[in-house]
Amino acid sequence: MNHIKAALYPLVAVAALVLAACQPAEGPAERAGKAVDNAAQKAGDQIEKAGDKVKDAVDDAKK
Repeated sequence: MNHIKAALYPLVAVAALVLAACQPAEGPAERAGKAVDNAAQKAGDQIEKAGDKVKDAVDDAKK
């Protein structure tokens, strides 16, 4: 009986990992959330570029 239990524990652990790895298909809300994240990232990049240009302009004006 102990041999059966000893063999059963790793089997249960592997089954739990396999089930945990299965993810449902991406839904419309998740796709929309990713699109919002991408838009925010792009806007942040553009703001950073604008800030760099302003800093460069200020540095040039100081010279």
